[in-house]
Amino acid sequence: MQIEVLSGLAAVAPGEWDALVGDGSPFLEWGWLASLEEAGCVSAESGWLPRHLVLRDAGRLVGACPLYVKAHSQGEFVFDHGWAEAAARGGIAYYPKLLVATPFTPATGVRFLAHPDTDRAAVIRALAGKLQEICARQGFSSAHVNFCLPDEVATLGALGFEERTGYQFQWINPGWRTFDDYLDAFRSKRRTQIKRERRELESQGIVVTARRGDEIPEALVRPMFRLYMHTVDKLYWGRQYLNLALFELLYRRWRARLCFVVAHRGDTVVAGTFNVAKNDVLYGRYWGAFEELRYLHFNVCYYAAIELCLRAGITRFEPGAGGEFKHLRGFDARPTTSMHYLADPRLARAVRDYLAEERAAVAREITWMGEQSAYK
Repeated sequence: MQIEVLSGLAAVAPGEWDALVGDGSPFLEWGWLASLEEAGCVSAESGWLPRHLVLRDAGRLVGACPLYVKAHSQGEFVFDHGWAEAAARGGIAYYPKLLVATPFTPATGVRFLAHPDTDRAAVIRALAGKLQEICARQGFSSAHVNFCLPDEVATLGALGFEERTGYQFQWINPGWRTFDDYLDAFRSKRRTQIKRERRELESQGIVVTARRGDEIPEALVRPMFRLYMHTVDKLYWGRQYLNLALFELLYRRWRARLCFVVAHRGDTVVAGTFNVAKNDVLYGRYWGAFEELRYLHFNVCYYAAIELCLRAGITRFEPGAGGEFKHLRGFDARPTTSMHYLADPRLARAVRDYLAEERAAVAREITWMGEQSAYK
């Protein structure tokens, strides 16, 4: 078997790459990753230099991972800025570093792709070993694998990667069929509050609709991008990761995965969310609103998405990082895991000690939030 380093996904046929993804995360699919590159969102200039690893057996693609040389820690959602500062104090150059991830997307999923008829653990070991080799030969401080799966955690741990845990709030359907079923699961006070929030929007003449795939008209693409930019300008001080070219590319080549939830008053778009759906999972990604209306965010980001899940038989909704107010609406804390290889022994020891304490603290938080469930 031979491992190659690629400067972009254009070097791999879409069908060949996606044969490895299978039912895995949509954010590992060729259409998503290649569109980020083609639109210029991922590039040397943005601090995300593609260096994907592919494993071939007699010319046949049997394994791969999306790899980036990072010049910073932005857009990762696993925050290691403190590690970089500690490294600098110790005279260690933390950047550039290696990152196996899907850019700008804090969603757990497969990170090391393996062909179904290949030994998956062997593929993970081979690709992870290559990461360590690149660190040693080219002087990278570290290699990081963000939001990975349990089998990847186990294999990487045996190779000397350190485990980091966090949590996100996710909605899991235990068998509800209707929105009323979902409401009935809450205590009376919370159920009444959610009903009040939904009536508030109706009283202002706002209608919320969800459209998937070919149901999405092309005319919604630019408004959705403007909503994204409105949030960037308002909350993130202009830290813009995506551009209009990406939205247009995804609409053309990846529309089957898209889901737009839009609030409108007559023909006027008021707010919306950009979501991705695959199999039985809905992923909330970007939100924006042109007007400040009470409870608009909850209705567009959560309630309309939950209604869509109930109609479409989607059993899990991952609305993204942050937002403990999600917990009040039935989103429970679920652990996330990332794995980290630090080449310098001094930095590795310091990070190892820190992560042991952090894992214990995260476990306590998840337990506490489970005890404070919004449900009956």
